Amino acid sequence: MHNLHKITLFATVFVLAASMVEAFFLARKARQQGKTYPWHEMGLSLADMVGRKLMALLPLSLATPIFAFAWDHRINTIQIHSVLMVLLLFIGQEFCYYWYHRASHRIRFFWATHAVHHSPNELTLGTAYRLGLTGKLTGTAMFFAPLVWLGVRPEAVLAALSLNLLYQFWLHTTWIPKLGWFEYVFNTPSAHRVHHASNVDYLDANYGGVLIIFDRLFGTYVEEREDEPCRFGLVHPTTTHNPIVNQFEHWVSLGKDMMKSGNVLNAIGYLVMPPGWSHDGNGETTETLRRQAAVSVR
Repeated sequence: MHNLHKITLFATVFVLAASMVEAFFLARKARQQGKTYPWHEMGLSLADMVGRKLMALLPLSLATPIFAFAWDHRINTIQIHSVLMVLLLFIGQEFCYYWYHRASHRIRFFWATHAVHHSPNELTLGTAYRLGLTGKLTGTAMFFAPLVWLGVRPEAVLAALSLNLLYQFWLHTTWIPKLGWFEYVFNTPSAHRVHHASNVDYLDANYGGVLIIFDRLFGTYVEEREDEPCRFGLVHPTTTHNPIVNQFEHWVSLGKDMMKSGNVLNAIGYLVMPPGWSHDGNGETTETLRRQAAVSVR
């Protein structure tokens, strides 16, 4: 456990240092072009990281009881003591991560947290650690609980998830090009640029963590195109410099929609349907936006 804390500290220092180096480089490049670098975006990401570190000190996580229940009712006890078992854990964790990430885009209750990660209007390494403060409270651990139920110790599942997220750090860049054959198997900066883009053609794509194979298998892979430059941020961009607004604006809008929904079923619909869904049929889901775009092209 002590070694794990040391590794976590080292990873945090590395991530912060690398993102700051990139920020200073991009700021210098922006000045040369007569532009202003959006330092407030880095500030919002740093505030998010500090807030999550503080949240970790509070016993508010739903992961603990969910994992405890799954472990108490496990069907086996799996020892991770070989390369094969490590590989199987990696594939299993990646599969669970894919569905967690997909649900975070397609179920508004989870999107209210995940939207914070997609709020930057510029894709930089600092984006990688803007993850949202309320993730511990939304029960996303349920997506990884099947691994615990199968018999993988909770700490092993969480360690695998941490490594998955650490891998994704370098994906949040605009200056790394496509990587040839690597694109067919692994998640890359190019694939992840598409994931963060708000272009209609790029919405709800490339959910993988380390691998891209599940996106290819389940039909959610979209390739970055030269004729369609990525436009980063949300469909309706956020421009706030206030970290509190940045963290909770989507929860506030969700609450308002539920309050004016008219009845309980509609209110539940706002919780479980995709972002942009509306009980009156006038919403802006990904499917609706694509139909509108198709009509405008005709």
